[in-house]
Amino acid sequence: MEIKVFKNDEQIYILKPLSGLDLYNAEKIKELIMKLVEKGMKGVILDLKKVGSIGSAGIGALISISSTLQKINCDLAIINYNNKVEKAIEMTKLTNYLPSTPTLKQAVEQIRSE
Repeated sequence: MEIKVFKNDEQIYILKPLSGLDLYNAEKIKELIMKLVEKGMKGVILDLKKVGSIGSAGIGALISISSTLQKINCDLAIINYNNKVEKAIEMTKLTNYLPSTPTLKQAVEQIRSE
């Protein structure tokens, strides 16, 4: 799985997975985020625009990432998910737990303010 990684000046990382979030890809994202945490990241924005589908492992990874980041006072924002991903999050009743933000600009502002 390819994941594009961008960083702004404030230790906010933007991750753009380029395929679905299945078991293998979900673990790769979790590993990458843990490496970024070690580098002192302030927050992470997951841009799911290219994620066509999400399985139970992907949902589990998002929950794990969110929980881990909360424990270490790191922020998470999720942007650009499609209808399939949105429905999976809604069906699992995780809409309030997985913070979705409409735009990249708003996600960066949200992380800056926390």
